[in-house]
Amino acid sequence: MADMLTAKDMQELLQVDRSTIYRMAEAGRIPAVKVGKQWRFPSDLINSWLNAQAASPALQPQPTINNSNCKIGSLLPLTCVQLILDTYADALSVMLVITDMEGNPVTEVSNPCGFFEAISHQPDAIRKCIESWHSLATAIDLEPKWMPSHLGLLCARGLIRVGTELKGMVVMGCIAPDKWPPPTEEISAMAVEFGLKPNDLAPYVDEAFFLDKVEQARVLSFVQRIADVVAHIATERNTFMGKLESIAKLAS
Repeated sequence: MADMLTAKDMQELLQVDRSTIYRMAEAGRIPAVKVGKQWRFPSDLINSWLNAQAASPALQPQPTINNSNCKIGSLLPLTCVQLILDTYADALSVMLVITDMEGNPVTEVSNPCGFFEAISHQPDAIRKCIESWHSLATAIDLEPKWMPSHLGLLCARGLIRVGTELKGMVVMGCIAPDKWPPPTEEISAMAVEFGLKPNDLAPYVDEAFFLDKVEQARVLSFVQRIADVVAHIATERNTFMGKLESIAKLAS
């Protein structure tokens, strides 16, 4: 006699709630027999049924990652990703943010330096940040490299590829270049450009991340690796959601 699976076993196997298992059994959508008042599921028939679902084109998962209109923010569990980003930013002593390919942020900025925070509440400053981040997306270099931002600080990006498409970037920044801080008149002009008083930025010029060349090279090597982690999360999550959608269709 074939081994029998319980409703709890099926719930863990299919990752759906128990009421869905019962509805599928009642409707004859999965192999099941009723023993008294309890449903039981022959393991050999369930294995054959699962293989049939996997082989059926009509029941293949339809992950949203194949939708070219899908934005990176909708592909990610943002609370989880924010925690990961915060951890990397603190460990590497850099600023990190995830953006779409237009430079629009989809996470909060992790570990911003004081100089960035001093201007971050100004609407025009945020617009210039987005423009600066967008320029990273259009750079032809596939490998990350340090580039000056609109603030004069160094930043770099790792590309987030989901499926065959580029969906976003991990932007790393707030790194002081060799010649930092800029002359006082440049800092004053920058403050005025962002709608601040000439002396508003001066107290924050030393609140950037000062890394020597060796450390700059080390942290730069992480930016694409972080982007790959984010891409993996997006891919796995959307494959899983596609499977759940297929199961829901079976149960409906």
